[in-house]
Amino acid sequence: MSTRKIVLNEEDVPKQWYCILPDLPKPLPPILNPTTREPVNPEDLTAIFAKELVRQEVSQDRWIKIPEKVREVYMLWRPTPLYRATRLEKALKTPAKIYYKYEGVSPPGSHKPNTAVAQAYYNQKEGIYRLTTETGAGQWGSALAFSCMLFDIKATIYMVRVSYEQKPYRRVLMELWGSEVFPSPSDRTEAGRAILKDDPENPGSLGIAISEAVEDAIKHEDTKYTLGSVLNHVLTHQTVIGLEAKKQLESVDEYPDIIVGCIGGGSSFSGLYWPFYYDKISKKAPKDTRFLAVESTAVPKVTKGYYTYDHGDAARIIPLVKMHTLGHMFVPPPIHAGGLRYHGMAPTLCLLKEEGIVESRAYNQVDVFEAAVLFAKNEGFVPAPEPSHAIKAVIDEAIKCRETGEEKTILFLLCGHGYFDLKGYDEYLNGKLLPYEYPEEKVKEAMRKLKAMYPWLDINV
Repeated sequence: MSTRKIVLNEEDVPKQWYCILPDLPKPLPPILNPTTREPVNPEDLTAIFAKELVRQEVSQDRWIKIPEKVREVYMLWRPTPLYRATRLEKALKTPAKIYYKYEGVSPPGSHKPNTAVAQAYYNQKEGIYRLTTETGAGQWGSALAFSCMLFDIKATIYMVRVSYEQKPYRRVLMELWGSEVFPSPSDRTEAGRAILKDDPENPGSLGIAISEAVEDAIKHEDTKYTLGSVLNHVLTHQTVIGLEAKKQLESVDEYPDIIVGCIGGGSSFSGLYWPFYYDKISKKAPKDTRFLAVESTAVPKVTKGYYTYDHGDAARIIPLVKMHTLGHMFVPPPIHAGGLRYHGMAPTLCLLKEEGIVESRAYNQVDVFEAAVLFAKNEGFVPAPEPSHAIKAVIDEAIKCRETGEEKTILFLLCGHGYFDLKGYDEYLNGKLLPYEYPEEKVKEAMRKLKAMYPWLDINV
């Protein structure tokens, strides 16, 4: 009988995070000041972020020690279990072996506290009184609220308005842990007021919410901003996922042929695949593992977006970052996978996509929920809409194995549970979900506007 669940002991919680920067095939393009076009000095970022987080953002240290106080909090839920999806394999009649790392066992119910705990710790250590952030579906916001509670820091969270209305219980969770939550765009900031003046019914976007959170932090000396994805230090903190998964697979003498994850900003998938990428570039990997990133057709930044410099927020407060983007003015359709609604992507993932090391694929939410229901009916866990994109890709890859007879090992990340997303499941079961697909012409229109704003950008539309 195959092992159904692989668990580690508390002493197996990693003692170091893995940083990919020294192992990239080429250096990351620098963050640029849009006025001078000069690289931004890392010290300038300390106006927004804690000093240690800025240091980690540009670190060339391959291994970064996890503070003991952070590890102690991790042990509330880490190590997380690795499951063999035997019932799903049987339902698909596939010779493939499917494993999933389950991050839904954390108190906030997702992978997000892996970095929220670290960020709250470093900010408290520097004497910061309050943190601001944005949140889409609410996973990041609830993770930061949880972490700030543990380290006795105040948190102000700007939640994308459509998610604020779709997912009220995530707001309740944040408030339960002591944070204040506002629907974005709000009337609390200049960025929010400007948007509401032009469009009082604006549903919000992560780009808008980021603008509000950053503006709030800049205007208060005792406050810093935190981000739940995209940046290097955030992705580095998430590597506890992949480091544990490697150890768990080693215990059953397995190694993945394919690693699959969903991508909104890229943190959960990067947390899973980075340690296996290190195996590959250090010639330790026993297989030539494929890395497959899956996004929504409603927000197809990697599959349809342009690889160019763009702002990370709608109000252009944040400097220019080179990434796959749909344009910082992007306002997404109201899909239920709120965590995938960001217009940009982690620069490291974008670089590796351009180098042919990471593959990408997009699915619409109807097909995604169909895959999620199949998973739930076989594995029992109700997945969040975001990782359900990965599940759809895993099912497709497993069916290919059935057709070819190949016995591949597939690893994916179930980065959160879907118990706050039952409205989406209700709409799917009653045939009310729409299969949004973002038009290519809208992407080109956004790129033309970006090119008009910064004529020096290398954009061919």
